[in-house]
Amino acid sequence: MTSKYFLGLDAGGTKTHALIANEAGQVLGFANGGPGNWQSVGFEKQCEVFKDITHQALINAGLHIDQIVGAGFGIGGYDWPSQVQAHLDVIQLLDLSCPFEITNDSVIGLLAGASQGWGVGVVAGTGNNCRGRDKNGREGRITGEGELFGEFGGGIEMVHKAIQAIAHEWSKRGPLTDLSKTFMDFTGSKDLFDFLEGIDLGRYEPKASWALSIFQAAYAGDAVACEIIEWAARELGESACAVIRQLNIDACEFEVVLIGSIFESGDIYINPLRDTIHKLAPQAKLVKLEAPPVVGAVILGMQKAGLETASIHKNLMESTKAFIIDR
Repeated sequence: MTSKYFLGLDAGGTKTHALIANEAGQVLGFANGGPGNWQSVGFEKQCEVFKDITHQALINAGLHIDQIVGAGFGIGGYDWPSQVQAHLDVIQLLDLSCPFEITNDSVIGLLAGASQGWGVGVVAGTGNNCRGRDKNGREGRITGEGELFGEFGGGIEMVHKAIQAIAHEWSKRGPLTDLSKTFMDFTGSKDLFDFLEGIDLGRYEPKASWALSIFQAAYAGDAVACEIIEWAARELGESACAVIRQLNIDACEFEVVLIGSIFESGDIYINPLRDTIHKLAPQAKLVKLEAPPVVGAVILGMQKAGLETASIHKNLMESTKAFIIDR
């Protein structure tokens, strides 16, 4: 019997991955390339990246594009229906002759981590996001646009919250916090007034990477840092609850996939997130994503082609990790 082959692409702001696997979940080809988010590089460059990385993965697998029977694309920056056609125009230049689906890159993280192929994915890295799918593939989501729409939980939102706390310390509205000295050290500011003035006038630019210092301060016992982390986790939990309500799965058993670097901080963030979700959906199980999200793009392609993926999920995850490590 001739094997069937599936292609997945994960395109983000810093890198793009391509993965090819067969219907048994055995990985045959992998390639990585530069950023593929149109917001970072534009659609012309995105097309170049997609073509190059697909070509590399096909050569790696010893296959031709005509042998791909299903494809999935998880694309950072693909957020609104008005962006569909521009992305379709790019993908059509790959000369695929199979069904394919495009989605936001947070969805492929969910598909990669959820053993049954559905559930809720929460993203906490530089920013935050949350999307979900029910058993029938119906999708729920938040905007994914962060503070503008009242969505919090990622590193940059935590840093902004810390700056507010530092401003409150300066004005004597709030308590002292070790974060003041830490953030002044980051910027080289001479005192709190200089720090706040520099932030307001653009001399100093807040960075999401500063969030690490918030966790360090919390573990050292800083009460303000602890409050910021709990606030961020509960806010992301409320976003998850919103998606759970959209999908009407609060009474179901399902997985909440944790995607992003913030979850490496451990229970100090995960516990309040879990508590918030369990108030609405007590049977939800939180699981960390243990493989590259591009696995979920392959699963998306498999599902688009009509393949049942739950039975091969574990093999696909293990095969991907082994294949990439070997190279």
